[in-house]
Amino acid sequence: MRRYELTVIFPMEEDQHKAGREQLFSDLSANGVEIEKTDELGDKTLAYEIKKRKMGRYVLLVVKSDPAKITVLDRIFKLNANLLKFLFVRIEE
Repeated sequence: MRRYELTVIFPMEEDQHKAGREQLFSDLSANGVEIEKTDELGDKTLAYEIKKRKMGRYVLLVVKSDPAKITVLDRIFKLNANLLKFLFVRIEE
């Protein structure tokens, strides 16, 4: 299992943020991903508009997973309307 940093940008609206967070954590647990650390980075102004939004709520997660599951999660997260953007980055040991 490899370690990854997952950075997620949620919409500022509270209902979409909560729904997106719940869906994110359920997708991660359903695919057997181990969450080591969760860090709320807060609300920030985006460098450019994403889905007609100028602000986003950032969350950083450190997870452990098999590489094959990351590609599956990548496809699942693209379909989640409550996520503005996400990025998986592998952490070197």
